[in-house]
Amino acid sequence: MSRVDAHHHVWDLGVREQSWMAGAAMDPIRRNFLIDDLAPLAAAADVTQTVLVQTVGLAAETPEFLEVAASNDLVAGVVGWVDLTADDVEDALAGLLNRPDGQWLKGIRHQVHDEPDVEWLNRADVRRGLAVVAEAGLVYDLLTKAPHLPAAVETVRALPELSFVVDHISKPEIGGDLEPWATGLRDLAAEPNVTCKLSGMVTEASWTDWKVADLKPYADVVLDAFGPDRVMFGSDWPVCLLAASYAEVVGAAEDLTAQLTAAERDQVFGETARRTYHL
Repeated sequence: MSRVDAHHHVWDLGVREQSWMAGAAMDPIRRNFLIDDLAPLAAAADVTQTVLVQTVGLAAETPEFLEVAASNDLVAGVVGWVDLTADDVEDALAGLLNRPDGQWLKGIRHQVHDEPDVEWLNRADVRRGLAVVAEAGLVYDLLTKAPHLPAAVETVRALPELSFVVDHISKPEIGGDLEPWATGLRDLAAEPNVTCKLSGMVTEASWTDWKVADLKPYADVVLDAFGPDRVMFGSDWPVCLLAASYAEVVGAAEDLTAQLTAAERDQVFGETARRTYHL
């Protein structure tokens, strides 16, 4: 069965700098990464559809990503960005959806984990914006860390009409304590309108000597809490290259799901993403 990579990025540093890419540690990925660079890696892993996810909180990026999706057969959907707190968030979303390539917009994301206020998701203006996302029929990707999970749980419960996707299993520190991350993630999984991406783990582990065994306790929590039909594979390419090649990330995900049935693996590697993002 053909696979879906539910989480990757592209960027052209000639168009704009990636402000999060600070420090010498980021040097390995401080260059352009375009969809043509991903295509052969995806093909080698039997990935035939991908979800292209925003990288910066700038409105100009999303139309660029929609153009990428419209111009090739690999990108099946885009998770973009709008200012959820803006008074004109309805108009911003309508403007994107009414573009000739607006059909490729499947979701919205914001770097919540960079917000100093761990209660950011509980703000009235943010909640209003999220309600608009739901009304537009889009998904919301949750980019959080453990301290943000209580507010995320409250938000998910307050907006049962909105489909939420947890990015990068909420970025636990691989090798650290499972708690309070595990409890927060299980609380999210208890809500039926939440799915989770099995992604971003290698860069939360030791970049130089991680092993699949290091990732397994965290993947096991995710698979147990959500079940395979609410978990989807994502590579987080090219960020993953800080710690692993595309093939190594795919291989790790295969190892972490080896105990599942063939039908369950089909969910993780394709069907959950297709269903959630309406690919």
